[in-house]
Amino acid sequence: MIGREPEDKRERSEDLEEENQSLREKLTQVQTEKDRLQTENDRLREEVNKLEKLLRSKSRSATPFSKGKRKTHPKRSGRKRGQGPFRRRDAPPAAAAAEPVDVPMTRMRCPCCGGELKWQRTDRVTTTDMPAQPQPEVNVYDVAVCVCTSCGKNVRGEHPEVAADQYGATAHRVGPRLKAMAHALHYGHGVPVRRLPAILLETTGVTMTQGAITRHALKQASGVVGHAYQEARAGIRQAPVTYTDDTSWAIGGEPAQLMVFDTDQATVYQIRPQHRNQEVRELVPGDYLGTLVTDRGTSYEAKALEGVHQQKCLSHLMRNVKEVVETKSGPARMFGEGVLKTLKQANQLWRDHRAGTLGEEAFRQQGQEMEDQLTHQLRPRLFSDPDNQCLLDGIGLQHDRGHVLRFLRNPAVEPTNNRAERALRPAVIARKVSQCSKTKRGADAFAAFTTVIRTIAKKANTSIAQGLHSLLHPPGSAPPQNSG
Repeated sequence: MIGREPEDKRERSEDLEEENQSLREKLTQVQTEKDRLQTENDRLREEVNKLEKLLRSKSRSATPFSKGKRKTHPKRSGRKRGQGPFRRRDAPPAAAAAEPVDVPMTRMRCPCCGGELKWQRTDRVTTTDMPAQPQPEVNVYDVAVCVCTSCGKNVRGEHPEVAADQYGATAHRVGPRLKAMAHALHYGHGVPVRRLPAILLETTGVTMTQGAITRHALKQASGVVGHAYQEARAGIRQAPVTYTDDTSWAIGGEPAQLMVFDTDQATVYQIRPQHRNQEVRELVPGDYLGTLVTDRGTSYEAKALEGVHQQKCLSHLMRNVKEVVETKSGPARMFGEGVLKTLKQANQLWRDHRAGTLGEEAFRQQGQEMEDQLTHQLRPRLFSDPDNQCLLDGIGLQHDRGHVLRFLRNPAVEPTNNRAERALRPAVIARKVSQCSKTKRGADAFAAFTTVIRTIAKKANTSIAQGLHSLLHPPGSAPPQNSG
């Protein structure tokens, strides 16, 4: 019995060791399961927070304008670079004809120390204000009316500012400057038509109905404004560079697309039920000799547009690459980070050349080096990561076509379509308050007037209302018939 005790102790020790090892393994499994559940719990909490935020956003009275992220390096407030320091505001031209009011010195002693005052200079200051009560300008015409003794037909006197059918119920009409102002406020500044009568009455003292404004706009859209619109559309195919973008729209509640084509000479809008290559080719044909700067929409990848030189928006490309890089870790990030760095360097190279800090020869040489570098990074190969493979195939195809760094070969081409996005911004703001267009005629009028107004703002150093008035009623023209 005495000899068995050590052996029994060893057996019990081994059993305890095995049990201890088993418990350690179970503890490790429990800890692993706990970590997994904790990760799953955090993920579910995040999903719940997103769901709650989505539900709260749906119950809001307006769409949230904040994206929920603060910029790392926000722009400084105040005057932008290149606009110079603020010294003084010049007086309006009308100040030259105004009779100045003398403001004499009423103090005899300095208010600080009581010392004697000596005259030094006279400062001229001005205050610009609107009239206390707007008074409309009313022109009255006594039109002679005669009757033919033979046939009994009435014959009226003629005046260049009086329409032939301006009598009876339409004897009083609104002048062309007021109509131009109404269209400038609506199509140029985004004021809803239903607000225009009250605003015009408040600022001019003239009563004008919403229906009269709409009818006149529809008529001009198929007349003078419509002709100017067609000329602007035809001029797109002659432009060396065209920047385009699109956004959603609606016609009578049905979905549609608002497209913009921006050049140095004009900004053209068009509204169509769909945004396909057929709609693009209405303004940019397949034999277009310039460069079309676009986003990565599939409409521009059609076979009919293969012969058109394109520049894909560099901001869109970099955003696509960044979205992939942010989801990767380790070696899987290297490809995206390298491409992103090259695209950023190319963009900065173009900016330095545009700013004049980089000479033409250096720009050409560094641009070629940048293109060779991107070509090497986008060389055909297989990735184990499907996202990187998709990124390589998509951007590599565009680079093979010459659509990624074309702005380095032609500095007149901007690397992004930001110009077109800025041109769409007023329409996007108007969309929030006007619910887009009620009819197709209204959509055509919106496209025509916004095109003409944006083009006027580019070509002429004048106000929108003055430019519209000159277009609708050039000097020496007869007043329109049935203009309201």
